[in-house]
Amino acid sequence: MSVSISLLTELNKGFHIQRWNERIRPMDLIEIDKHAHKMMIAYCLGKYEEDKGNVIDWHYMIRDGICELLRRIIISDIKSPIYNKIKERADVFMALNKFVFDKLEPKFSNNTLKEELREFLLEPVDRTTLTMRVIDAAHIYASYWEFQIIKHSNPFGYENTKIQTEMLNKLNDYRDIEGLDKLINKHTVSNFVDKCGQLRFQYRWAQISRITKTSVLGHGMIVALLSYLFVRENDACDKRIYNAFFGGLFHDLPEIVTRDIISPVKRSSTELDNLIKELEEELTEKEIMPLIENSWHKEMKYFIYDEFSNKIIKDGEVVTEISTDEINEKYNTNEFCAYDGALIRAADLLSAFMEAWYSIETGIKNVDMRNAATKIKETYTTKLKHIGKVNLNEIYDNFELK
Repeated sequence: MSVSISLLTELNKGFHIQRWNERIRPMDLIEIDKHAHKMMIAYCLGKYEEDKGNVIDWHYMIRDGICELLRRIIISDIKSPIYNKIKERADVFMALNKFVFDKLEPKFSNNTLKEELREFLLEPVDRTTLTMRVIDAAHIYASYWEFQIIKHSNPFGYENTKIQTEMLNKLNDYRDIEGLDKLINKHTVSNFVDKCGQLRFQYRWAQISRITKTSVLGHGMIVALLSYLFVRENDACDKRIYNAFFGGLFHDLPEIVTRDIISPVKRSSTELDNLIKELEEELTEKEIMPLIENSWHKEMKYFIYDEFSNKIIKDGEVVTEISTDEINEKYNTNEFCAYDGALIRAADLLSAFMEAWYSIETGIKNVDMRNAATKIKETYTTKLKHIGKVNLNEIYDNFELK
């Protein structure tokens, strides 16, 4: 099993690491939120390159994004200038990466994933390829986006001009990437990236006191990462991996326009649930889709509409009501563009369970949170114990509700 309680615990630490924590901030800026935003930006930059006929190695990009998040969680909040100085010393940087690998290696039982993590940390990576330049550009722009908030909260900070200049100089090295140039020059796609960033301002379980608070944006990154691990467990082809990761990352995108309507309210009646879905689609079509290129619309709708249903594309038509086992046996090739909605749903609920469970473990308990966690655990230990090759019962058995 590629998902262990120790790995989930490590991921949860990503919600505790605060960025720019030596400066005044109007709100907490959290490490895992930044990485979610970075991967959304990387998606946009990559799509522009594909539209030009260039090839993006999406699976390699996803692996790089996930491994970098894990590295940042382990090294915690080393300031970027210090981290960059460490990277300049090859021997010191290798020692740091060896430390990171030693910490993470026991948390992976899947040997393939473990080897990929080792390669990322301990083998040379050519970051001059288009794929790597896209994700590096996204990384810098996500930090630059945060800095715009910091700058206005610290209007008299004497380092503002220096930081702004350094970041713009770094971004200038990637101006040949069309999408980045559009972001810097405030084309319409920059409004989409801003909208995605707003998901970090929306907290989940907003009506319940709990520790640690998690944003809709950070939740999306966890769902994407778990979805990735789940489809890897099912020996997924590259297109399934791409769909699972970005489907998980964007699955809550409509909440930009509806906000986080809690599940008990949505499910209080079938009519209300259906109405909310209709409104989500209507507002998404009106307020989100115009912000991205027309050529992306079909794929984005594939991700965010009916997001928890298994789907394939066959003879140009979307086909649903397909089990994960059927996808594994018949449709596990890129041509069918398989989307593992059931596994994304399992990742979504596991993320929600973790949010409740870790809060309960810290002593912040309430009836609603406990009931939600109990219901999710029962779903995957009594009814849906397996989805494809993923043993969810085994995962939840590691969590005891006190």
